[in-house]
Amino acid sequence: MAIKTLKERPYLALVLLTSIGVVGFIDRIIMNVLAEPLRVEFALSDVQLGIVNGLAFAVLNVVLGLVVARIAERKRRLTLVSVGTILWSIATAACGLAGNYIQLLLARVGVGVGEAVGLPSTYSVVSDYFPPEKRATMMSALNLAPPIGAFLGASGGAIIAQIYGWRVALLVAAVPGIILAIVLTLFVAEPRRGALDAPAADDAIPSVGAVIGRYFKWPTMRNMLAGATISSMVGFGLNAFLAAYLIRRFGYSLVEAGMVAGLVASLPSTLSILGAGWLTDRFAQRGNRRGYALVPAVTMLVSAPLYAFAITRDEPALIVALIGLTGLFQYTHLGPTAGTFQNMLSARMRATGTAFTSMIYTLVGGGFGPLILGAVSDGYAGRGIDPGVALGLAMATMSALYLWSALHYWLASRTIEADSRRPI
Repeated sequence: MAIKTLKERPYLALVLLTSIGVVGFIDRIIMNVLAEPLRVEFALSDVQLGIVNGLAFAVLNVVLGLVVARIAERKRRLTLVSVGTILWSIATAACGLAGNYIQLLLARVGVGVGEAVGLPSTYSVVSDYFPPEKRATMMSALNLAPPIGAFLGASGGAIIAQIYGWRVALLVAAVPGIILAIVLTLFVAEPRRGALDAPAADDAIPSVGAVIGRYFKWPTMRNMLAGATISSMVGFGLNAFLAAYLIRRFGYSLVEAGMVAGLVASLPSTLSILGAGWLTDRFAQRGNRRGYALVPAVTMLVSAPLYAFAITRDEPALIVALIGLTGLFQYTHLGPTAGTFQNMLSARMRATGTAFTSMIYTLVGGGFGPLILGAVSDGYAGRGIDPGVALGLAMATMSALYLWSALHYWLASRTIEADSRRPI
């Protein structure tokens, strides 16, 4: 892409948008490490924790995201990113001021609303800054936001909460987003839509039905969406309760649990996300696009038994080491899946497509993942099993769903070459 102004710098845009994604994930994930203090202060069950950590965030996010995406197909996308970032930052601060469970739920809804405004446009903007053969790698870079945000949110949130209390942790988490929103407005230009794609027959904006329909009509997109949704449900559920599990079963302090949960959710997954994006782009450049689906299929197949084995050990050091090892496999689907979707959508479909997939991941993954795991944990505990052991058994049960995800990615590998040759 020819750089015409100082603001048109692709890698600066990528770094700032990834940083905003990191802050968004901090504001989302910090509630996980604060689960035990919240449970004690508001006398909550695991199901109630699952709701506040998942469903409350998702309730309006899933609807509003599509509405905002339609605006993003027509208007300046980076303005929406900046406004949304400020909104979810204010809502995060409101979580820290909540006086009861209902106020906390409403504030979490506000965080979801802000992310629905701010995040759908990021993939579309990055796709217009980088060519198709680099998009899986660049989408992988954007998808570093969850592991980096998980580490900062879990470890930083735990340290601040341990010293100053959980309310201060949430107030501090609200600050970086406001700063980044201002920097983005000042230093990044809106790229021209579709400049790096093949010329389109026209510049009309497809309907929502046409965009969503493509995800279900094209076999590759249908199966990759199913596989990614299942994986996100498992991942959100497991991460939402890992710190609580270490506290309940092994007596970790809040800081110890937060640091460990942050490390095992960030460092290994950072390597796997970047590695998978780079590797699958290399395969595609050599004429083999099947790697975009086969790499996630294989790694999901490994993740299921490895995580189940890890979480049911009796030695905490062994559990942490094996969960870290599993992290090298759990998140490889993120970059290849996002890159494939962006390449199979036209320039005027990408914001809507991103909002749609975000809606599915947020509702099914972020919304129901923690809720389902919490319900399974309460069910085991209701049979007289120790709460810490019950939570571990629930996490092992949840991890088995990675096998289902692997099946869908394998099916996608059988059709991806043909679907990649279709006009977008």
